[in-house]
Amino acid sequence: MSITRKNGPLYLQIKKIIKDRILHGEYPLGSHIPSEPQLEQEFNVSKMTVRNAIQELYQEGYVEKRSGVGTIVTRNTSFSKLSKGKLFTEILVEEGHQIRKRHLKTEWVLNEPDSELFLKFGERCLLIERLYLLDGSPFIYYTHYVSSQVDMGEEFGSTELPSLYDRIEESQITLENFRDRFLTTVANEEIASLLEVSIGTPLLKRLRSSYDGTGSIIEYSIGYYNTELQHYLISYDA
Repeated sequence: MSITRKNGPLYLQIKKIIKDRILHGEYPLGSHIPSEPQLEQEFNVSKMTVRNAIQELYQEGYVEKRSGVGTIVTRNTSFSKLSKGKLFTEILVEEGHQIRKRHLKTEWVLNEPDSELFLKFGERCLLIERLYLLDGSPFIYYTHYVSSQVDMGEEFGSTELPSLYDRIEESQITLENFRDRFLTTVANEEIASLLEVSIGTPLLKRLRSSYDGTGSIIEYSIGYYNTELQHYLISYDA
């Protein structure tokens, strides 16, 4: 996979990619991540760059290096700063599922005056389209609209586009408030094709808005879930 210095230190980019794979079940709990030589070859970087990335993952508790064994995944959930509730994807990964993201499109959108997006973001925002696969089957189609305050980097064509929320944090933006709305809808021709369901199939539709401390909207996302494949789950720890 290609990474670039334009998006910051290489070892941090590699760390984030591996962390994302862990969180989405590509490297399950208790499994080995690829060896250092394999990672050097995949990312075309030096041994020291790979070791620094693994050290970052170790310090965050995601992996453990064992002599003669390799690097083992020891945690596959992220720390929640706002709630004890687990992310939907974390629940699925804990249950043994694998979630993969497929990048479909990233482009700047010029918003028409008085349109909903203009009222939210002003003259322009970044559009990101992604398809999430559950154990290899299309499961969620998401369209994200992101404020121009967020630096998403320059590798828009990457199949492993950096985590949206990581990029928001790196842009020195703290999300303070979230609003979720859940509705039912049916698949139109485009969404049916993406999720590989019949036109008219009932879907769960999620509208998510994230705001910073000043009340400015940073992200507005529209998701379509094929709940025939997997019900939407919420888990709260006591």
